[in-house]
Amino acid sequence: MSSDPASLYSRKNPFPGRIVVNRPLSQPGSGKDIRHFEISLAGSGLKYETGDSMGVFPDNDPALVEEILAALEATGEEIVPGNDGAPVPLRQALGRHYQITQPSKQFLENIAARSEGASVLRELLADPLRKGDVEKYVYGMEVVDFLLTHPSIHFTPEEFVKLLRKLQPRLYSISSSPRMYPEEAHLTIATVRYESHGRQRKGVASTFLAERAHEHVPVPLFFHTAKHFRLPEDGSLPVIMVGPGTGIAPFRAFLQDRKAAGATGKNWLFFGDQKAAYDYLYRDELEAMQAGGILTRLDLAFSRDQEAKVYVQHRMLENADELYRWLEAGAYFYVCGDASRMAKDVDAALHKVVETAGGKTPHEAAEYVEALKKAKRYRRDVY
Repeated sequence: MSSDPASLYSRKNPFPGRIVVNRPLSQPGSGKDIRHFEISLAGSGLKYETGDSMGVFPDNDPALVEEILAALEATGEEIVPGNDGAPVPLRQALGRHYQITQPSKQFLENIAARSEGASVLRELLADPLRKGDVEKYVYGMEVVDFLLTHPSIHFTPEEFVKLLRKLQPRLYSISSSPRMYPEEAHLTIATVRYESHGRQRKGVASTFLAERAHEHVPVPLFFHTAKHFRLPEDGSLPVIMVGPGTGIAPFRAFLQDRKAAGATGKNWLFFGDQKAAYDYLYRDELEAMQAGGILTRLDLAFSRDQEAKVYVQHRMLENADELYRWLEAGAYFYVCGDASRMAKDVDAALHKVVETAGGKTPHEAAEYVEALKKAKRYRRDVY
């Protein structure tokens, strides 16, 4: 066995990290609960690089586990196979081994086959072309909803867990630089809570970190290398970062890293959220970085502070000429955050910037952006 402690911990053998700071970033009155976490890596021997992600193995909500046990009419002491096949008590299996929120296809098929009251679900599942309709039907519903709606179905504990998917780790962008925090890793996470079908729901990992992990409940973690999301090796090159909401996470790390490394290149951040009074994440830090000259430009877009919604892509277009000058000077362009809408809108805005400020046709602008990608100067961390 290697004596290097770094070899002791991995995805297969996660390190039990300890949360040393858990503080809200969003202010009272915000529609969100966004938190800053600092997790100690002391004694782990683990190393990460700026731009990497952390994998977290969460525990499920104990209250939800108890509700499922009641619906199954189980004590929780029944022995079942865990996610690695080794026998464990049912309560432990539901708490740590299996996904007990989103139902698996196997579970849905079982409900459809065995319940008289599941005719609509049965009909949808029978047609392979209606996958989208199945997703709409089960949207906002969890395993417990189906157990409570179809009480005539009796599952044995072993039969039940075999219909569940394994509980998977969640990946989060690290919001600290190891140059500044070699013994810690910071995370910036929106706590997921919402109501659907008359029930309060909780995001598995975000509420595990916000509500249940603390000094005596460790966070099983590992690092996920993101070689595609690195700062330029040449510290004199300019950097443009677009990270609304929790997408700011890696850019906080980037700015820390550039400062600690003494990088001379200019740094421009586009950040946005809903309301400046409540949702301006890391305001004090960003303003201090701006005052200290590390953050050359800071453009903000708070969508609900005026009648017409303003987003980061609008700020890009307003500053098209300057943005294009930075690109022409060799700037690297980074985007982090929501893949479904924001990243697409930012990409469209980037094309428009090149088209208008660069005096190019749409085809030429597309070629320009493609060249940025090939040169690895357009980098995205989207989810």
